[in-house]
Amino acid sequence: MKLLVLACLSPRTGNITTAERIRTHIESAGHTCELRDAAEFQSSAEVAKLVSQYRSFDAALAIHLFKAGRLLLDTQVPFGVIFGGTDINEDVKVEQKRVVMEEVLLKARFAVAFTDKLKEEAELFLLSQNGKIYVQPQGIQTEVAEKFCWTEFLRSSGVSREDVDQLHVFLLVCGLRRVKDPLYLVDVFSEWHNENPQNVLVIIGPKMDPVLTVEVEAVVKRTAGVFLAQERSQQELHAAMKRCFAVVNCSVSEGMSAAILEAMDLGVPVVARDIPGNAAVVQHEVTGVLYSSPQEFVHQSWRLLSDRELRERVVRNGKLYVEKHHGLKQERETYQRLLNTLHYA
Repeated sequence: MKLLVLACLSPRTGNITTAERIRTHIESAGHTCELRDAAEFQSSAEVAKLVSQYRSFDAALAIHLFKAGRLLLDTQVPFGVIFGGTDINEDVKVEQKRVVMEEVLLKARFAVAFTDKLKEEAELFLLSQNGKIYVQPQGIQTEVAEKFCWTEFLRSSGVSREDVDQLHVFLLVCGLRRVKDPLYLVDVFSEWHNENPQNVLVIIGPKMDPVLTVEVEAVVKRTAGVFLAQERSQQELHAAMKRCFAVVNCSVSEGMSAAILEAMDLGVPVVARDIPGNAAVVQHEVTGVLYSSPQEFVHQSWRLLSDRELRERVVRNGKLYVEKHHGLKQERETYQRLLNTLHYA
């Protein structure tokens, strides 16, 4: 079976990591797979033409119910969908988008949610037949670059101090777009840095929103203790995560943050904003710490710094949680089983 996979393929984002991992699962089952960026297409008619040309595809899969799923509405081949997170958390609030997503879900053979909460939200806001939505957490695999220099990484990010080994580096891993809210902690972190100069915040991720990127660059330039790193390869990013004190998430909305799970897998504490997508994977004081305001972020981070037992506990439990719930084997088996519903349709 030849499968078309549509997703938002901005470089070095969680979306492309997920898409490439799922492509590997598909191909390991003996199918062929073509991964295409949803941004390439202006309409569902263009995708329908691509699919029907020379009968080039037997089935399709969309990652994100609105951005990719709507492009499959005119295709004549069976398809499935994977919720991205912002589709269910944000796009359902816009009636025009909600109606389109409902149509996609009704036509899809199956849908995959990363968490039980995401499935519940989808069933609340969108019509769907019982039993169509499956829950499959993201599979996680980390790989650390061997030739990675922590000092050079910090220096290139603007951290020019000599005592880098004495620093407590909080790494905010996020694409520069509004839903990730990269400036949420900047002011309070800078105040904290002025009191404790060893604490620094480094923001790293792809520059996805040009307007926000300019804003972030300007704010970082004038804010003490906060730095903006250049994009790195996945392996270099994992190496930086492994060296930092804690990985930070301050998103307004998440489906399931790969960066949080990768940090857990790498044995790094997680400090995450208390939103449903994060609370689904971070159990407060068990696998990480949650906060609901910038001031609480400082409090919880200070606790991690000062309480070695807490820090060791969340690291240990986080690693065990990822091994138990986010293994590649279970994810591969789930997608291969669901693909059979397209193959034998």
